[in-house]
Amino acid sequence: MNSISVRALLVRGMLAGLIAGALALVVAYFLGESQVDAAIALEEAHSHDHGGGEELVSRTMQATGGLATGVLVFGVAVGGIAALVFCYALGRIGDFGPRATAALVAGAALLTVYVVPFLKYPANPPAVGNPDTIGKRTTLFFLMVALSVLLAVAAVIIGKRLAPRMGNWNASIAAVAGFVVLIGLAYAFLPSFDEVGKDFPATLLWEFRLSTLAVQATLWSTFGILFGHLTERLLTPAARAAAPQTADAVG
Repeated sequence: MNSISVRALLVRGMLAGLIAGALALVVAYFLGESQVDAAIALEEAHSHDHGGGEELVSRTMQATGGLATGVLVFGVAVGGIAALVFCYALGRIGDFGPRATAALVAGAALLTVYVVPFLKYPANPPAVGNPDTIGKRTTLFFLMVALSVLLAVAAVIIGKRLAPRMGNWNASIAAVAGFVVLIGLAYAFLPSFDEVGKDFPATLLWEFRLSTLAVQATLWSTFGILFGHLTERLLTPAARAAAPQTADAVG
């Protein structure tokens, strides 16, 4: 793959990430913000400190401009990174075309970057968690992300090396089993945090965590579909040739 193709794929990945981020933003606003507001209301109701200073950023700005900036920037950034991963993965992880490779990259990103760390360190709304442990919890979460990604890469490499001797199916099963076992060991040995107050509604906590999962699922599924379409149009000659013919037929 030459530098022109890589540059074109990077631009398409960032564009797909931007559009996916916009859809994820809609999901985050309509699904997640109501849970955040409810958690903040509970936190304020149980707080004995009513003399705090004026907030630097209003809640309205956090739920609109702040949320939009964070989600859209995140979408563009991970879209560009995923595009570079796609450039390396295309043709190296199996006999998959551009669309299928894009779907696999997006699915693997959702699994390794979010789902696996989420199962160990799930997202918490305001009023949940000890402020004194926030630094440690953040560090461990990103450590879990790094472990998940590195172990997934190792599983792919090992699966490729075992395939000539064991066959593709058996090699894939062995690689996935190794990944699951090592992740399980990480779950067992890394510290856990049970900082949910007894008076915090379990339903609210569950709905908040489901909403964060829905945001990530929307982001990565949209990215996989859209980026797959764009890469196929760019890299597959038949798709490029069909586009002018379709335009002529419509005209």
